Amino acid sequence: MKYEDIVRNEEILAYYERGCAILDVLGYTDHSTIHTRVVAEKAADILKSFGYDEELIELAKIAGFMHDIGNAINRHHHAEYGALLANEILKETDMSLADRVRIVSAIANHDESDGVAADPVSAALIIADKTDVRRSRVREKDPILFDVHDRVNHAVTASRLRCGLEEKRITLYLTVDENICTMYEYFDIFLDRMTMCSKAARILDAQFSLKVNGQKVL
Repeated sequence: MKYEDIVRNEEILAYYERGCAILDVLGYTDHSTIHTRVVAEKAADILKSFGYDEELIELAKIAGFMHDIGNAINRHHHAEYGALLANEILKETDMSLADRVRIVSAIANHDESDGVAADPVSAALIIADKTDVRRSRVREKDPILFDVHDRVNHAVTASRLRCGLEEKRITLYLTVDENICTMYEYFDIFLDRMTMCSKAARILDAQFSLKVNGQKVL
C-alpha cells in the first residue's frame, strides 16, 4: 500500500466528505483533503530534511493524509476515532502489522488535548498538522461571523516551515496582520499546539521555534 493508493481510496475520501459536511455546520476551519495533503507533504519534507529513510517518509505521508478521517464520526475524540477507522482500512491492504500500528498510533496521538509524539512518524505528523496555519483554511463567510479560530487563520498572510539539519532546528515563520488578530488571540488558540510541536521536535533531536513578523516568540 502506497501513498498514491491512499489518496485515491474511495472509503477514505467518503469519510472526508462526511467529515467536512459536519465541520462546515460546526463552523470549523478547513479539514478537507486540501489540508491533509498539505500535512502529508509537510510531514514528508520534515523527515527528508533530517535524513530519515524512504520507508518512514512514506508512512508519515500516509498518516498525514489519513489523520483527520475521524471527523466523520465526531469532532470530539476525532484522533482516536480516526485511528480506529484507519486500522480497519489498512487491515485490508498488504501493509505489514508493524507499519499499520505505527500509522494508527500516530493518528491517535496527533491531537494536542491528549496526544504525544513517540517516534519520528508521529512527531512529523504533529508538527506538519499544527503548523498548517493559513488564510485559505477559513471557510467563505461574512467576516462578521468569524470566531477566534477564523480570525487567527485569516490574519496569517504568509507561512513557511523551515527545517535545518545542521542547526537541528524547525522554525515556523508567520506574517500576521495584527489589525485582524492580536498576538494574545494567536497564543490563546495556538500555545498548546506550539508546545506540542516543541515536544515533537525533540523526538527528531531538534528544537522548535516560532517567528512572527520577524520576531522570535518561541
